[in-house]
Amino acid sequence: MVISIDPASAVAPFEQIRVQVAEQARGGALPVGTRLPTVRGLAGELGLAPNTVARAYRELEADGVIETRGRSGSFVAAVGDTAQRAASEAALDYAHRARRLGLTRDAAIATVLAAFDAVYDD
Repeated sequence: MVISIDPASAVAPFEQIRVQVAEQARGGALPVGTRLPTVRGLAGELGLAPNTVARAYRELEADGVIETRGRSGSFVAAVGDTAQRAASEAALDYAHRARRLGLTRDAAIATVLAAFDAVYDD
């Protein structure tokens, strides 16, 4: 696992870790089942506080990218199914809420597209 932190970046270090691990897991550079460094180990390598790495790991686990197995450590999870399932659930929740708010289908979709434009740089 190769992680680099840009201290000059406006992106918080925990988010830099989260994004890089997620990209490596989804791209296959970190195969399913790969054991991640301990929180303290990675924090030491990167020169960060352990709480920074712990936050990244918590968010990765919440996203289904990694799984923690108690004292055994943290491992790359099968992200494809988990990520797709979580995204589908979030989309369904959004669709129900948009309908309750009285948005038309087109207005709800336009809102989602605007949110993607705000989040994605491409």
